[in-house]
Amino acid sequence: MITFYNDKHSLHQGKFEMFRGELVPCHEVASRADRILSEIERRRLGSVKKPRIEDKQLEEIVDKVHAKRYLEFLRHAWEEWTGFDPKNRQRDVLPSVWPVRSLRSDQLPQNFAARMGLFSFDAGTPLTVGTWASSWGGAACAIAAANHILSGGHAAFVLTRPPGHHAGHDFFGGYCFINNAAVAAQALRDGGKEKVAILDVDYHHGNGTQAIFYDRADILFVSIHGDPATEYPFFLGYSDEKGEGAGFGCSINIPLPRGTGFPAWSNALLQALDAITDFNADALVVSLGLDTYAGDPISGFQLNTDDFFSVGEMIATLGLTTIFALEGGYALDAIGQNTANVLEGFHRASGRKNSNTSNNEQL
Repeated sequence: MITFYNDKHSLHQGKFEMFRGELVPCHEVASRADRILSEIERRRLGSVKKPRIEDKQLEEIVDKVHAKRYLEFLRHAWEEWTGFDPKNRQRDVLPSVWPVRSLRSDQLPQNFAARMGLFSFDAGTPLTVGTWASSWGGAACAIAAANHILSGGHAAFVLTRPPGHHAGHDFFGGYCFINNAAVAAQALRDGGKEKVAILDVDYHHGNGTQAIFYDRADILFVSIHGDPATEYPFFLGYSDEKGEGAGFGCSINIPLPRGTGFPAWSNALLQALDAITDFNADALVVSLGLDTYAGDPISGFQLNTDDFFSVGEMIATLGLTTIFALEGGYALDAIGQNTANVLEGFHRASGRKNSNTSNNEQL
């Protein structure tokens, strides 16, 4: 399996996030990706490459996923923030005001704090000096992975951070700024794949991905996640959310209670895989959250490290060309092994289905 690695990911490193009324150190840190890369290289799980994407293709595809005014804000936010006061270079930015319900969101305020609130949905996602560069580099990795699939590759891993699945058409949150899974799916569609499925196995519902494709019939979104009645992001991910208009039936949510172990979780995965089979997808994007691990500090499922081999093997039974995009997972001592177990399990099961795997996808 080929890995597309975002070497700009470490430029984004938030100092603090808001949690229960106080600033606490961020769980989403650069060492997440570093530990995964180290384990992939240690196990020799295929080649690791940097993306080489033309700016035109990158902009065209990301513009189909995210609103232009939102992207322009992200591109220039740090410059604007530090322009107010040079001391701001030592401070990350967190939003503090939001246009909820009866307030307007169609007008673009001149005030910087107001625009921070307009384009966000929580106070736990700091914007930093390297947020734009790292997020843009992640989108490039997603498109590189799609190009690899479109050129005949069987599988690719998008190793990047910040993650993406909480980022919507015009907002950031949940540590996410650009939705890498959505970018990969759109790139596959633009490249000629007729129907693309997105399987989200992060503990937290991929609210941004669902919202981006909620009215589309060409992209299926299936998510297994903690029950939003008690788990972040709270306001999306219920089982009655099925899509709208042409997209009705193309969103499938499988919420599970905190404490769910692998037997029940794997049954939910079988349900998700059946839905993808019924959809007749010709490509798959997996939002690969590893925060289903029993030792994760901010999640609540009970998967063990060896279970992640089975996760990869089960996904491989679909027989689809597949892109894995890194999402959550905050147990630093285990994230490298857990991630590599999914990829290795997938590769081995795929090899059993197809002994003609190309050389650049060999272990």
